[in-house]
Amino acid sequence: MIRGLRGAITIESDKPELVWDETARLVREVVAANNVEVDDIASIVISATPDITSAFPARAVRLMDGWQYVPVMCTHEMDVPNALPLCIRVLIHANVEVAQKDVKHLYLNDAVKLRPDLAQAK
Repeated sequence: MIRGLRGAITIESDKPELVWDETARLVREVVAANNVEVDDIASIVISATPDITSAFPARAVRLMDGWQYVPVMCTHEMDVPNALPLCIRVLIHANVEVAQKDVKHLYLNDAVKLRPDLAQAK
């Protein structure tokens, strides 16, 4: 069955290398935590806060070895006052054989502030 695997990460500054490196790190860690293979992934949606403009985070996934056929879409996160800055979020749609409550969502760096309930459970 298809489940949504969530994750978020913050970067220190808006530099292409950081956007790509931290996006790739986040995706790899979410997939590994949920024992997902690339062929199990239906699609990935990536959002970035409006202060990230130097690079497309989706490019990081497209350049990962063996991931070139995974459909990836990038979008901007809503611009809400006092929102967590420099944040990249992913929603990975994947075939997994676990109950919804057993999916592992990851929140890295300062993104732990978004869902401390899930971040502490890891």
